[in-house]
Amino acid sequence: MVTGAAGLLGGDVCARLVKAGHDVTGLVHRTPDVRANDGSRVDLRTVRGDVSQRRLGWHAAQFEKIAQGHDLLIHCAATVRFDLDEADYRAVNVDGVANMLALAKAGDMAVLHISTAYVCGTRDGIIRESDPLPDSGFANGYEASKAAGERLVRGSGLRWAIARPSIVVGEHQSGTIRQFDTTYAAFKLIAEGRVRHMPARKGATLDFVPIDHVASGIASLAERMDQAADGTFHLISGQPLPVPDFTGAIGDYPQFHEPELVAPEAFDPGMLPALERRLFKRVAGLYASYFQRDPHFDDSAYRAIGGAACPPTGQAYIRRLIDYCITAGFLPGAP
Repeated sequence: MVTGAAGLLGGDVCARLVKAGHDVTGLVHRTPDVRANDGSRVDLRTVRGDVSQRRLGWHAAQFEKIAQGHDLLIHCAATVRFDLDEADYRAVNVDGVANMLALAKAGDMAVLHISTAYVCGTRDGIIRESDPLPDSGFANGYEASKAAGERLVRGSGLRWAIARPSIVVGEHQSGTIRQFDTTYAAFKLIAEGRVRHMPARKGATLDFVPIDHVASGIASLAERMDQAADGTFHLISGQPLPVPDFTGAIGDYPQFHEPELVAPEAFDPGMLPALERRLFKRVAGLYASYFQRDPHFDDSAYRAIGGAACPPTGQAYIRRLIDYCITAGFLPGAP
C-alpha cells in the first residue's frame, strides 16, 4: 500500500512498482487519480482514506481487511507546505504517521516511511544517514513535524526503513515535473522579479534532487526491505549547488531577474517595497532558510545496499528545469 498515491512523489512511486509487477493499492484522499510524473494514468487499485483520521475514517471491518491484505506500507502522504499552524502539521505529519503505524501493526506490515533530508535542521557540513535525529534546531514546522514522525516510526516495534529525499524537483533528462508547487512557487516569484532580494549566507548550497532518482530509490528500497530494515537512507543529489550558481542560472535568461543576495544580518524585510514585502512574507521568505545553509548529505548507506548514485545536477540540470518551466507555460518565454 502506498499512501499519498495521488501526490507528485507517491504517484511516480506507484507507477514504478506497478511496472515492476507488484500488486499495489494506492491510498487517495481528495484526488482519485494516480498519475506518474509524466502525467500518464497508473492502473492500480485505489481506496479512499484520510490519514489524519483514526482508522483512516474506515469502519473496523474495512480497516482490518485492508491491513491484512498488504505486507508493506510505503508512507508518502504528508503536508509539505511551510506556512501551516502547528496543529495542521501535527494532524497529518505526526498523528497521520501514528494512524498509519496502527494500520501496519494490524496487518503485521513492514513500513517504508518517507521523510526529508532536512530533518537535520540548520546544521551545516556532512550529514550522515546514521546521525542522531535532532530534538531542536529546525528551520520550520514542516521539518520539526517530519522529525516527530520519524521518532514514531523508530519506536513502533515494526520492521521499518526511512527514506529522506532532499529538495525534489524535475526529472533529470527533461526537467519534467507534473505539478508546480512548494519550491517552484518561490522560484517563480524570484525569476519573474517580484521578489528581488533574498537573504543568503556566503557558502550556502542547495541540494536539488531529480524526482526520478527519488521515486526509483523508494521503489528500490521497497524491494530490498530485508536489507533496508532499521536503516535510514538519503535520496539526494550529493552535489550541493552554491546558491549564487542557482540564482546566476536564472539571470542567464533575458526575461528573468537575478535576485540580489543579501547577507542575512543586513537583510531587513521591512525595508522592501510594499508588494515585494508581502510576497516575501507569504511565499519566498518561507524558503529563505535554505539559502543560508550548507549541508552535505551523505548517501553511503543507500548505495551500500545497491542504490544508484544520483546523476549530475549542476547548472546544466538547472537550465533543463527552467526550460521545462518555460515550455509548460509556468514561466514566460523570451520576449
